[in-house]
Amino acid sequence: MGPIFRRAERRTERKAPQERLVTLVRKPGCHLCDDAQEVVARVCDDLGVPWEQRDITQDEELHRRYWEQIPVVLVDGAQHTFWRVDEARLRRALGA
Repeated sequence: MGPIFRRAERRTERKAPQERLVTLVRKPGCHLCDDAQEVVARVCDDLGVPWEQRDITQDEELHRRYWEQIPVVLVDGAQHTFWRVDEARLRRALGA
């Protein structure tokens, strides 16, 4: 399945903000997902990093991999965190 499942890149490699991608894996009606979205949107908007949402109920592979962990945040296709998003940690992961 596309780039969402690729391996994490070496931490020493620096990318420009617009070359990064944060993916929020969520489901409708999930209050933790709503909370995670607020943090992801704030951090990504501040840093100029693109982000996307993926609905776990619409993707069988995401459902299989992450159902018990949602919301899940991926940074450049590698799992960064699940359940709760720590804003400072996400900023560090994105090089801020």
